[in-house]
Amino acid sequence: MIGWGIWGTGFISDTVAAAIQKSPGSRIAGVAGRDVTRTEEFRARFDGERAHVDAAALLADPAVDIVYVGLPNHVHHEAVAAAAKAGKAVLSEKSLSVDMEKSRALVEAVATHDIFFVEGLMYLAHPLIARFTEILRDGRLGTVKSIHANYAADIWQVVNPEGRGTLYNLGCYPVSLLQLAVQTVAGEGAFADRAQTGTGVISAHDGNVAEAALAVRFGCGILATVQTAETYGMFPDFTVVGDKGSLGFLDNPWLPEAGSSRLLFTGFDGKGEEIVVESDADAFVHQVRMVERSLAAGRRQAERPSPRPSDSIEIMQMLTDWEADIRRA
Repeated sequence: MIGWGIWGTGFISDTVAAAIQKSPGSRIAGVAGRDVTRTEEFRARFDGERAHVDAAALLADPAVDIVYVGLPNHVHHEAVAAAAKAGKAVLSEKSLSVDMEKSRALVEAVATHDIFFVEGLMYLAHPLIARFTEILRDGRLGTVKSIHANYAADIWQVVNPEGRGTLYNLGCYPVSLLQLAVQTVAGEGAFADRAQTGTGVISAHDGNVAEAALAVRFGCGILATVQTAETYGMFPDFTVVGDKGSLGFLDNPWLPEAGSSRLLFTGFDGKGEEIVVESDADAFVHQVRMVERSLAAGRRQAERPSPRPSDSIEIMQMLTDWEADIRRA
């Protein structure tokens, strides 16, 4: 059974801890947080074995096999580096970080200490996304010509001002799915071969990007548009268009639940199909299972569709280039 160390006691750690509890292959070996009372309450709520106010104690705990970093994204690189130095496997919450310098430092620490690492884009572990990639490969779309993505949610009141805004809070979801889709149909390296132009709105509230739009031309010929906003919604959308038809999601692709999730194929010959994917668990539980499989196999990175470190870096490069365009305008 895998022993998890939970670093951070915010709301997202609650969600991940609940997912860990649902898997018979995992247990919560320790929890670390700054507040003694809150950390102990978190430990008790999720049947954790030990509460640590000092994160160093969590990292030194021999019962901890993997550390879940549930801290704000602007300190992910520091936490991951510390866990990697301690020899712990790491699941770190999205986004990878908030700039390329910190992101590269994070990935370099993972490589230096040769530990398993995966970014917490949990939806990629759900069977819905595996089915999505199967359809991209089966030829029914023909040649993929364009991809259109949008994720907007009214969350500006609760976001971390150090998190640099909607690109890293929400935009990482459509960008990561765009990266997977382009890689699936055009191969490794296709996502990095691109020209892009971004625009957006800077919030008067915290000086971060609050609304943003991106146009991309990939060297393989695919055109893409991506939009994200933290000032309105909930609005998720992702559609792939080929020269024979289109494929989209009828449910939120970035929050797939237990039960039924639906895709819609629409052929340009007038024929269509609603594709239902059944699952016994939500994306967070599937993420826990993916980590269990990876560690059992001795892997240092997840298998696709979950992100490898190289994928996470490609995603961050698009996000940071997008932010640079907005701030130059």
